[in-house]
Amino acid sequence: MLAEQVEKLLAQPLPWPIVQAGDPVLRAAARPYEGELSDDMLSALIEGMKETMHAAPGVGLAAPQIGLPVRIAVVEDGARERPGVATLATRGIVPLPFRVLVNPTYTRVGDETAAFFEGCLSVHGWQAVVARALRIRLRGSDETGAALDEELSGWPARIVQHETDHLHGILYLDRAELRSLSTHEAVARRWTQPTPAVAARELGFDLP
Repeated sequence: MLAEQVEKLLAQPLPWPIVQAGDPVLRAAARPYEGELSDDMLSALIEGMKETMHAAPGVGLAAPQIGLPVRIAVVEDGARERPGVATLATRGIVPLPFRVLVNPTYTRVGDETAAFFEGCLSVHGWQAVVARALRIRLRGSDETGAALDEELSGWPARIVQHETDHLHGILYLDRAELRSLSTHEAVARRWTQPTPAVAARELGFDLP
């Protein structure tokens, strides 16, 4: 079944369409990947996900976002300056080299949280403040089957939490302070401060 779905996807031109909120595939827990694809097909899928993520542009893409209910995601962040982000250092934005996450899970490390505006390729045009664990422990494997077991902090930790959530049918809006919901344009125009403290005061929500 998965191989047939991937074969149909690979026949489509790149970049692939990104599924938007309201599609049931984004709200169902994805199936674990159990080696159903050939090496060539898995490699082609990963390359297609990478190109689609770059074209969006985004820093992560989970398989359900291209219609595949399987626990595979790709992440990458060059930590370049971006609209609506006043300072990268305040947010813990550092380079995250391209990598593939297969059947990832995460657990928080410590009690510290960080709250920042966050967006999603499947909720196009919007952002909201989400409080997430500042540090996490990532487990899973990569595309070769090699085990992953490491700690991440700052923005890389946020990206991994966001994409892993997708694989469990969770959108960032489920964890967001909805009074902070703003268009990309509003975030860039009004809320480019290092932290969302001003947004919290003016939009009427509390920060953790």
